[in-house]
Amino acid sequence: MSAGDKTGEFEQVVRAYSADLYRYAYWLCRNRHQAEDLVQEAFARAWKGWADLREAALAKAWLIAILRNEHARSFSRKRPELASGEADESELPPVPSFEAGIETAQIVNRLPAAYREPLVLQVLGGFSCSEIAGIIGTSAGAVMTRLTRARQALREQYTEAGKRRVSK
Repeated sequence: MSAGDKTGEFEQVVRAYSADLYRYAYWLCRNRHQAEDLVQEAFARAWKGWADLREAALAKAWLIAILRNEHARSFSRKRPELASGEADESELPPVPSFEAGIETAQIVNRLPAAYREPLVLQVLGGFSCSEIAGIIGTSAGAVMTRLTRARQALREQYTEAGKRRVSK
């Protein structure tokens, strides 16, 4: 494969998956600027290892795994800044138009990280159980168990929230 083919193929992958990587990065760090930096770092690392990628069909899962590792590396390099009280409006996510959207986000955020991460990868990323297993470094069976438990916990949380609304 010539250098031009390699570059063109990588550019296609960047165009195809940059939005998905950004959404996942934003979910990880909740900061627009940090998410953009994570995506850039992930693509830089991916470019360095592009020749080692055996199957182009696995590029999305490979990129997500790189991004996840970059996020983990960012914590080992420095401690995240603590919130100073007021947030800049440009850094805040758009306000959901429905109360249910807020409630759903709160319920998902209450899930333990071990359940929340595979659920978000499946729902937002569209990954299969085996792809998620490769990304988070566990077995496909463990991912299926975590997804089942996450859904059970969500059902329980929604039931409780519904009872609270009715009792008000």
